[in-house]
Amino acid sequence: MSTWKSWHRPLLAFAASMAVVAVVSAVGLAVDDRVVAGAPAWFKPFKFSVSFVAYALSLAWMLSLLPRFRRAGWWGGTLVAVTSAIEMILITGQAARGRRSHFNNETPFDEAVFGAMAVTVVVLWAATLLIAALLFRARLADRASAWAMRCGAVLALTGAALGFVMAQPTPEQRIRAEQGTADVVGAHGVGVTDGGPSMPLTGWETTGGDLRVPHFVGLHALQGLPFVLFLLVVLAPRFTRLADERVRLRLVLVASATYAGVFALVTWQALRGQALIHPDGATLGAAAAILAAAVVGTWAALRTPPSAAARPGQHDSAHDGKELVA
Repeated sequence: MSTWKSWHRPLLAFAASMAVVAVVSAVGLAVDDRVVAGAPAWFKPFKFSVSFVAYALSLAWMLSLLPRFRRAGWWGGTLVAVTSAIEMILITGQAARGRRSHFNNETPFDEAVFGAMAVTVVVLWAATLLIAALLFRARLADRASAWAMRCGAVLALTGAALGFVMAQPTPEQRIRAEQGTADVVGAHGVGVTDGGPSMPLTGWETTGGDLRVPHFVGLHALQGLPFVLFLLVVLAPRFTRLADERVRLRLVLVASATYAGVFALVTWQALRGQALIHPDGATLGAAAAILAAAVVGTWAALRTPPSAAARPGQHDSAHDGKELVA
């Protein structure tokens, strides 16, 4: 049975430090009225710290479940913790200076900061890739748990990779770079300039596409899909079908496919320069198709007859799932 005491220590320590940064950033939001790139100066470190808390805790838990390759997993998790900590130091430092951290090419120092962040992100992504590979090689007792983590890790890696797309200069920025006048290189907005009208809480663009939307959706599959499994395990004692490992596995796969479809949809929407809250007919049609496929897939998964292991008087495979999720 996995308890928090067996979770990856460096990632737990990093998550705790990010909780502190989140509190400090929240105070900064309350007392500091400076604005950077159209958003409060402390908004970025607050968002990143909260996100990193969830990300680090998820990986710390997953690594504790590896039956083999634990040493490689420890090094992968430690690399994630160290590189993420460096990135947050740079982001928070720039916020304290009242400067933008991402895409900043305004001064040699700002350019060096963003360059260092780019290196840490590459190492972080590679370390997460290592962890994902270990999860695919691991033979976990509960297949639903295994595939929830594997699919979550793949989607998280894909979402994180959009950061490399955002770091690429726009055509206008390339021209300015050739002229030596590019203060900003890279953007998250598509069809609009960063820092325009935005959604509350998230800060996502409302007048054009925003690659931070699929970036967010992909990254948090690492929490979303295991949470689906957790709900299935909690509901298993009340619903006989969910006590069957085969049914839980199929439902996890349906949830993973649906999540991947949503991720692809919001990526396509952003790349077309369309704001999340202003979908056109094509986007709504695609969303309806994804929803219909999810309903049909769920219905098909639940039609599976209970296995002998899930029937009264037999071994309840839901117990294994509870041990893995605990």
